[in-house]
Parts: sequence; structure tokens; C-alpha cells
Amino acid sequence: MHVIVLGGGIIGTASAWFLNKAGHQVTVVDRQPGLAQETSFANGGQISVSHAEPWANPGAPAKILKWLGKEDAPLLFRFRPEWLQWKWGLNFLRECTQSRTDHNIRQIVAIAEYSRQTLQDVRAETGIQYDQLTRGILHFYTNQEEFEHAQPAARLMRELGCPRETVDAARVLQIEPALRPIADRIVGGDYTATDESGDVYKFTTGLAQRAQQAGVTIETSTTVTRLLTEGSGAASRITGVEVIDGHGRHRVLRADAYVVAMGSFSTPLVKPLGIDLLIYPGKGYSATYQVLDPDAAPVVSLTDDGYKLVLSRLGDRLRVAGTCELNGYTRELNQVRCEAITRRTRELFPGACDYDHPVYWTGLRPLTPSNVPYIGRTKISNLFLNAGHGTLGWTMGCGSGRAIADIVSGRVPELDFAFTGMTASGRSGVMAGQPLRA
Repeated sequence: MHVIVLGGGIIGTASAWFLNKAGHQVTVVDRQPGLAQETSFANGGQISVSHAEPWANPGAPAKILKWLGKEDAPLLFRFRPEWLQWKWGLNFLRECTQSRTDHNIRQIVAIAEYSRQTLQDVRAETGIQYDQLTRGILHFYTNQEEFEHAQPAARLMRELGCPRETVDAARVLQIEPALRPIADRIVGGDYTATDESGDVYKFTTGLAQRAQQAGVTIETSTTVTRLLTEGSGAASRITGVEVIDGHGRHRVLRADAYVVAMGSFSTPLVKPLGIDLLIYPGKGYSATYQVLDPDAAPVVSLTDDGYKLVLSRLGDRLRVAGTCELNGYTRELNQVRCEAITRRTRELFPGACDYDHPVYWTGLRPLTPSNVPYIGRTKISNLFLNAGHGTLGWTMGCGSGRAIADIVSGRVPELDFAFTGMTASGRSGVMAGQPLRA
């Protein structure tokens, strides 16, 4: 059948790739002049199963209160007179209990591990090069209390099969000697040797090229305005998607099935259809620096837990990303937050990079309160979701694309994950065939 995928980031592109491999005719629609030019453009570069602890955890409320009003805080919540933000915030607080955190970690680890294995398969099949490194990810801590609080989540991840090894300060420096400038402040770390890093933009555009060669149609500079429907209740279906193309022409694109993979913009698109997604845009920042001294720059991908930053070596560049600003759909760069990233990176690796000419970027991470994405079918029979991956879109991208291709094709995915609307017999929470009604 013909499937239209709305959104051309890593999630939409991976969905198109696997839908094509499943034998479907596929069209990808994206409003930008090329693919992967929004949230998938310049993220932190980590494929991080070990980073599965959600933002919503028992320690989060106290931290948020401490950070209120601080422009350079890792998480900045700007209160706005909009119902979605308040509703999202209340649900976020509900997810901060230990039982909900443990449940969400299990979900996130399941899809992240499946996705990493799928990425490895795609890499082997296609030969795409994207400055990939398979040297693992090292979380390092400069605060003893933070280090101790991280251990329950690390133990749970080990129980779930993620080899997140707790290490002392000496071992941290052995794994990444470039951290020597702050050696006296490191109290310990967690190291996951199986994690990876790489440039999501290079991978996504490379995959899109190969998808086109395999017959996928890609329509860029094409803005989706609304979904057209007919029928009601269980008999409702999408009859087309209304768009404005790069020449300003209004058109209607038609297919047999539709996959919404538009990140934060999925929420307003499906709301008129009675589907209320709890996805709120979290503005994340990144800075990219030219490496001047390769020996002083890290080669293992790092997570600076106290500052909520991730650092990845991408060839002769160092990508540093993190922080989150809950402030609607605005994408203006906040200079205070940009300078805070550079200040911390210079402190960690003095002399390693050209810190005078950073390239700053911001993108809207599609955050659910739990950090668990929407993957599955909706109450509308031919409308499917693949959105809400938050800070882990790159980590979950290939697995999510493979899973949604199975679901659209009427198959139960191999992945043990509580899918929206479709799951294997015996898996938790959702009955097989039950559509999303939220």
C-alpha cells in the first residue's frame, strides 16, 4: 500500500526506510528544503541506552525548584498561559514517583537497546559513514550526592541487560584521559562500553539518499496544514493530507496510510482529530567547536551529569549539547545558555578547541512527561504515530522506524515494548489492537 510519512528527521526517515523494505510505496513530506534540518540537525550525537533515566524521577521536583529563575539552569521552566504546558507539567510530576520512574526506565531501555542493534544492522547493510565511534559512553560525576543518587537507576539498567558499569574516579580518567584538567573534582562515573556516538544529520541524510534509490519519494519545502478525514468513531479514516508546496500551491496528497513523525509539531496537527498528545517542545541547545588539539579533546562520548551536558567527538569537531528550556515553540538562541555551555566545555578541556568561534544551534525536543514515546496506531484506522522521543530521538530512531513499519504492516514488532495500540500477547498495559484515545 501507499504510506505517507509526515516529517523527515531521523524518526520519519527511518520509518520510511523500513516501510519501503516491508514492500510499501512510501512518500516523505517535510517543510524544510532538506531532511534532518530541525531537531535531527545538531544534537548531542549519542546513541545512549545508558541514558535511559527519564527527566521525571524522584529527584527532579527539588532540582526544578532550585533552578527556577536561573537563566543558565540545566532545566529552565518558563511559565506560559497555555493549557498544554500546565497539563504536561502536572503529568510530569505524576511520573516522578519511584514506581513510575522504574516502569519508564524499562520501556526506554527496551526500545533503546532494540534500536541500537537495528542501527548496527542498517550500518552494516548500507555502509553509511557518519563520524561514528563505538567507544562507549562515560557518565562522570563531580558531586558525591549526585553520584550516589544515580546508582539505583544504574542497577536497574544492569538488571535489564544494559552493561552500565559503576567506576571510581581513577577508572574514569583511565577511560578518558582528556578529563585530567578536572581530575581533583571527579568522584566517580558510570561507563557503558556498548553505547555509541555519531552525527545524526549525516546518518539521516545518508539513509534518505539510499531510501530514494530504493524508490521512496521525498517532498521537501512542503508544509502540512491539516489532515482530512471522513466517517466517525471506529469507521473514521484519513482521506488525505493538505499541504502547501515550495511554489505556494495548495495540494492534497493521498495514500492508504499516514504516519505522523513531526516531533513537537505532531501535537497541534492531530489535536483537531480529537487526539490529545502530551508532547511539549523542550528547547535544547548545542555548540559545535573545531578541535585544535586532538590529544586534549575527548574521544569517548561523555555525559557531564551535574550540568546535564553530553559531549561527542565527531571527526575533527566536538559537539556539546544539553540543557532544556520549556518555553513554547520559540527557537531563539538564549545567549546566556549558549555561553554557559562554552564556559563549562572550556573548563573541562582547556585549549582543546576553538572556543572563540562556536557554532550554536537550538532544536525543539518532543518531550512526553515520561520520556516514553508514542509509537503505534491511533483511534483513526489508517493514522499512525511515531513521535515524542524527547532527548533520545537519535538513540531510538532506527528501532522506532522498524517497529512502526511492522505495526503499519499489521505485524506485532519483535520489540518487548508497551506499544500504543498494538502489543504482543502478555506484554504489559495495552491490549492487542486497542487504539490510542488520549
